[in-house]
Formats: sequence, C-alpha cells, structure tokens
Amino acid sequence: MITIREVTTKKDINKFFAFPLELYKDNPYFVPALTLDEKGTFNKDKNPAYKHADTIMFLAEKEGKVVGRVAGLINHKINEFQKLNDVRFTRYDVIDDPEVSKLLIDKVIEWGQHKGMTRLIGPMGFSDLDKQGLLIEGFDQMSTFITLYNHAYYLDHLSALGFEKEVDWVEFKIMVPKEMDPRIERITKIAMKRNGYEMKTFTKKKDAIPYARRALYMYNEAFSKIYGFYPQTDEQIEALIKEFIMIVTVDYLFVVTDKEDEVLGFGLMVPSLAKAVQKSKGRLFPTGLLRIKSALKNHKVLDMYLIAVKPEYIGRGVNALILNAGIKKAMENGIEYAETGPELEENMAVQTQWRDFKTEQHIRRRCLRKDI
Repeated sequence: MITIREVTTKKDINKFFAFPLELYKDNPYFVPALTLDEKGTFNKDKNPAYKHADTIMFLAEKEGKVVGRVAGLINHKINEFQKLNDVRFTRYDVIDDPEVSKLLIDKVIEWGQHKGMTRLIGPMGFSDLDKQGLLIEGFDQMSTFITLYNHAYYLDHLSALGFEKEVDWVEFKIMVPKEMDPRIERITKIAMKRNGYEMKTFTKKKDAIPYARRALYMYNEAFSKIYGFYPQTDEQIEALIKEFIMIVTVDYLFVVTDKEDEVLGFGLMVPSLAKAVQKSKGRLFPTGLLRIKSALKNHKVLDMYLIAVKPEYIGRGVNALILNAGIKKAMENGIEYAETGPELEENMAVQTQWRDFKTEQHIRRRCLRKDI
C-alpha cells in the first residue's frame, strides 16, 4: 500500500532531499543538487522568495520505504505579474509506478485548489532562475549543475494523468573554435569605437560584485518578456550575489558598459561542476567543497549561466562583445565546449548567437500543464 504524507519534520525533510540520491545511485548522467542549497531554497528563513510564495512538500512511501516525492509551489508574485492562477509542482521524483505519480500529483492539485488555483504546471521552481523543465530528450547526456535530470518514464506518468505541453526548452553544446572568427572581431571593434562601449573583466570578486549587482537589476529588464519570468526583488538579488561569491570564478564574467558606466549587457559562464558534485553525492563536506574548488581551477567544459542585453541594445554589438570575450578566454584556458542553459525553443534571438559555431542540440526539456 502506498501512503502519502506531508513533510513536516526534520527527519522527513532529510528523506525528501535524499530520495533522488537513492533513485539515481547507478545512473551515470544524474548530477545531484547540493543538498545544503536545496534545504536553503525550501527554508522560509533563508529564501526571500517566501515573502510572496507558498510551498508544501509530500513523500510517498511503500512498506516503509520512500518511493516518491513532490513539492507544490505557488508564487503569488509571478501569478500577479503574468495574470495567472497557477500552482506549480517541483522536485518531482518517483519510482516507475504510475500510481505513485497519481497520488502525489493529486495531493498537489488538492492543495492548489484549496488555495484557489485553477491550473497546475511544472516542473517549475520559484522563478526562471530555479531548476525547471522535465527532461524529454537527452537521457544519455550528463545534466549540468543548474538543471534537472529525470527518467524517461516521468513523461509517460504525467501524460497518463492528462498533462499537456506548455513550453519546451532546448540546450546546446557550443564547441570552442580553434581560432577567432574575424567577423566577430570586426563587429566588436566597430561597436566599441562607434558606441563607446567598454568591456569590463575582473580578477577579484570584490571588484566584480558591484557590477554583478547592477547586471542582475538589468536582467529584470532584459528578461521581462520571457516565459516564467518575474522581477527579482532586492532581497533575491542580494541572495543571488551571495551564491555568486561562492561558486563563480570571475574569469568568465563579462560586463559591457557605456560611457556613463551603465551596464548594457553581461555574460556569465561557470566551469562545469557536474562531475565534482556527482562524486560528492551533493554533499559539501567533508570533500565536496574541495572537489568544487578543484573543478573551478581545472576544467575543460563551461556552463553558460546567463547572457543578457538591455532590449534597446540587442543587435547593436553588445552580444558580439560578450561572445568575443568569452571565446578568447575559453581558448586561452583550453576549453573544449560550453553547455548552454535551457533556451526556449522559439527564442531564435538567443539561438542565432550560435549560428557561426559548431553546435549540438542534445537536450530538450518541457513544462507541462493541466487544468484543475
């Protein structure tokens, strides 16, 4: 018999976040989240998103063993910003038993209906900067530190429950060229001379933080029309800055400013932490932090976290400056390829940035929806 219960105790919280490690223990492509980060994300005292969000967490058990988990999430600010009435499901993991999925999803639906919601979507987190999208292609590809991995049967379970496609995201491997494209170099020089752009690069985090903060405020403007977006609050931006301090190496932060030092665009890449976190099973201690520090220094793969440009400067050379600087640094450090983050499949403005590179579209993710 399968039982579902709400997560309310510290013991159950530990079970909730430990379950994926057990479910995927023999899967070479699964990269766990940092357990400490996950617990912080669902801690009302640590995550400022809780000022405008509600969550609930459920565990499924059979014969005393955890066989599934899911969290329900309502971000009232997103609903207000986008005029929606959505409850989200997130951190959804199950054994291959459709009944487990049904019982867990039914609990989220019941909670959402009680809160007055009329639609269930997911997997979606607190914001578009959280992990989102059900993996539907690329099960033989290692996930990145900032994305989800799941078994193929998840889609079968959810489709049987009446879920349909809402949106898809695609991800690419961008191969680092052997030499610079003279066309990008030319565009870069023209743009800098004509518009007075300046490329900011950094060697110390303390110098980068003020620009990173301003870049995140600019991100609110640049991504305002992207699916799932809502403006990050001052507190959320400060929380992101703290996260930035922990894992980012400033070698791969590129900020474009104008003559008045206003941030017009930025690009952020991070050395791949996938293998380091995988080896440590999502734990920072006793050796996880050392593995992360090693990965930041010795790496052949980059994860592209964000590239954002102020809307009025798109097509005016800012993107070219960021790409040019990123390619040069990647070549200098012997990088083989970069992994893009999830990009909406119809977002051709982003995908055309890679048209002059050798690429491989290797992963697809999906947000699903169901009226409740």
